[in-house]
Amino acid sequence: MLNLMRLEMKKYQFARYVKAAIIANIAILGFMFMIVVISKFEGDIVLENYPIAFAIIDSFVRCVFIIFAATLIAKLIIGEYKNKTIITAFMYPINRKKFIAAKLAIVVLFTFSAIILSNIFVTIIFLVISTNFQLVQDTLTNAMIIQRIPTVLMNAVAASGMALIPLYFGMKKYSIPTTILSSLLIVMVVSSNTGSFSLNDIIIIPITLAIIGIVVAYLAIRNIEKVDV
Repeated sequence: MLNLMRLEMKKYQFARYVKAAIIANIAILGFMFMIVVISKFEGDIVLENYPIAFAIIDSFVRCVFIIFAATLIAKLIIGEYKNKTIITAFMYPINRKKFIAAKLAIVVLFTFSAIILSNIFVTIIFLVISTNFQLVQDTLTNAMIIQRIPTVLMNAVAASGMALIPLYFGMKKYSIPTTILSSLLIVMVVSSNTGSFSLNDIIIIPITLAIIGIVVAYLAIRNIEKVDV
């Protein structure tokens, strides 16, 4: 499995996706500072305290990398079926189930790692700049950071699972646009909020979506021998 994952990552030049993730982090930071500037200009206080700032950062990160995961699924799986290049791969003495499982494992591990590392990176940069320029009228405490750790971990696990849902829609007609669009719909659900409340805060929603994503992946692997290529 690990060898298959390494080969797939080398095949698709995965370093460029890492670079894209870094660019995405910079964009998220830009959105955060834009929110601060606009709120100050209009006289509204959006980031009242650090917990709200952390929640917004986490929401941005999850949304970005759920969509990012869909692009990986489109590239690693849907695109191969659409272009019939998967036929060549299936001609090698490789178990089809392990082959698809390796691809999905790459998507899940990349999504999970990207969400965790991006949360750390964006939060640190934001805190450094916020402290120097007093962007948030609040005092940061160790308790705030400690309380945020399990939430970020849980959200990363849930997002990594729900990021697999677009696979179901993409495999219907081997449609890359449908794969990306379905991820946008998922993002709309998990990021829908009223004030400081998000649907993602209702624990049953991200858990249910994550379970659905895992089931979709399981069915895709189990039925791979039956899929017409």
